[in-house]
Amino acid sequence: MSFRLQPTPPARPNRCQLFGPGSNVKLFAKMAASAADVINLDLEDSVSQSDKDSARANVIEAVNTIDWNTKTLSVRINSLDTPYWYRDVVDLLEQTGDRLDQIMIPKVGCAADIYAVDALVTAIERAKGRTTPINFEVIIESAAGLVNVNEIAAASPRMVAMSLGAADFAASMGMQTTGIGGTQENYYMLHGETRHYSDPWHWAQTAIVSACRTHGILPVDGPFGDFSDDEGYRAQARRSATLGMVGKWAIHPKQIGLANEVFTPSEEAVAEAREILAAMAQATAKGEGATVYKGRLVDIASIKQAEVIVKQSELIAG
Repeated sequence: MSFRLQPTPPARPNRCQLFGPGSNVKLFAKMAASAADVINLDLEDSVSQSDKDSARANVIEAVNTIDWNTKTLSVRINSLDTPYWYRDVVDLLEQTGDRLDQIMIPKVGCAADIYAVDALVTAIERAKGRTTPINFEVIIESAAGLVNVNEIAAASPRMVAMSLGAADFAASMGMQTTGIGGTQENYYMLHGETRHYSDPWHWAQTAIVSACRTHGILPVDGPFGDFSDDEGYRAQARRSATLGMVGKWAIHPKQIGLANEVFTPSEEAVAEAREILAAMAQATAKGEGATVYKGRLVDIASIKQAEVIVKQSELIAG
């Protein structure tokens, strides 16, 4: 391992990020009362061009007046290739207080995109005397974004989270699909007459997780479009959790419970992790670097794996 230690990501629950359009004010109170860890009020794709200004005003009022409790509160601004994003940033930071935690930047293609938003945010914070810096989360939604994912992850100390936007990413890559995440019908291997379906998002998710873990930010799985398919959502969330992602988007309230279920370590998993730590503590006291737990070898690396589960459980409980 490099002598440069892998930085620790932000210590916050991030199992479910619930999205809601800024144009639908009726949803805001319900979102605040939900079990989602992170709220994303949206000014981008879910808001029509004719509603951009009114949605921005709605979101500013909601940030200032609704009790969001301890949730992480984020606003997705419009992408940098539109005429809306700068006004999103200016109005949000000039007209809200410290309750706004972060800005989500969509369709990021390179580190310069982050620099542009960072420069504007920094100027406004200094002008307004904001005491708590705004954090950034970004969405990788293009071939360029994935090629530059490592430099994007390192682009600013404001960076705290990164997600894969499957739909726009698929379009950028020229993928023959209209689905948003999940299994793709034509992406399979044939063995005899049996189809074995692979995960077309795996390689992109792995690149994102690697970049995030290298630079100490949270890797988050993006949207799953078919909100009538609970088992499909669970399957993708479980794959993402196994890869190292900490949570998943919810584009419908029924997906909140599914995300929390998958990304909350089970009592059995936590108990086993604690037992592994105890077994290794006993081995270490004897001067041994490894031991046997339930018929399998555990060693120093096992401690790190077990600690991830225990710390995640304690974070959520706290």
